[in-house]
Amino acid sequence: MPRLSGKIALVTGAASGLGKRMAQRFANEGAKVLLTDLNGPGAAAAAAEIGANAASFPHDVTSEDQWIEAIAEARRVFGGLHILVNNAGIGTPGSVEQTSLEDWRRVHAIDLDGVFLGCKHAIPLIRETTRRENSRGSILNISSIAGVIASGRMAAYNSAKAGVRHLTKSVALHCAKDAITCNSVHPAFIDTPILDNFQAAGVTKDEVKAKLGRQIPAGTVGEPDDVAWAAVYLCSDEAKFVTGAELYIDGGISAQ
Repeated sequence: MPRLSGKIALVTGAASGLGKRMAQRFANEGAKVLLTDLNGPGAAAAAAEIGANAASFPHDVTSEDQWIEAIAEARRVFGGLHILVNNAGIGTPGSVEQTSLEDWRRVHAIDLDGVFLGCKHAIPLIRETTRRENSRGSILNISSIAGVIASGRMAAYNSAKAGVRHLTKSVALHCAKDAITCNSVHPAFIDTPILDNFQAAGVTKDEVKAKLGRQIPAGTVGEPDDVAWAAVYLCSDEAKFVTGAELYIDGGISAQ
């Protein structure tokens, strides 16, 4: 039996990277998946790769109106919702002195406000769907090891991802009696397009990966599947007693 058989999921930031890989794994495990992304054509292409069990929706996670529309689309296309994955995010570098107020607000709007809006507007439909079916629901928030271990060069990102970490626990307590879990995962460097932020002129992607890998006890950056398989577990009924938890997917960097 596929691990997510009968589940309906909404994954943000799903046109590429971690979001796309999680959506693919979810579909392979039996879920129907709505892929949303600010890059609407990219989300549509990713959904087309998955096939009949996937649909897409253009989605700015900083817009409350678009969140309401995205949740309504999940109801319209698939009839409900069991799983929300708040994955959309950006990582703008800069120390506290280097970061402009505009960049600070933009990072928090996408990385933290978007998670708040997703939880706020998805919970009612998840609750309605799971009560109707006597099933279970789950919310997974993609934070970062940067929400636990700070860097002097990532002030806004550190702050936003730390906020996601603690918001997750609040949502978990709020939803505990509704058979809806809420957990966060905290990846270190993963081989996705976000690593482009670390790439300077004349430096290859492989050189960036090698340099970042030297900071990790395991000696390498992670792969999208390292996060995607964790997401499958945390969004499955296997994890029904796991809520308010934070899973570090970091090659041991937090153990130092």
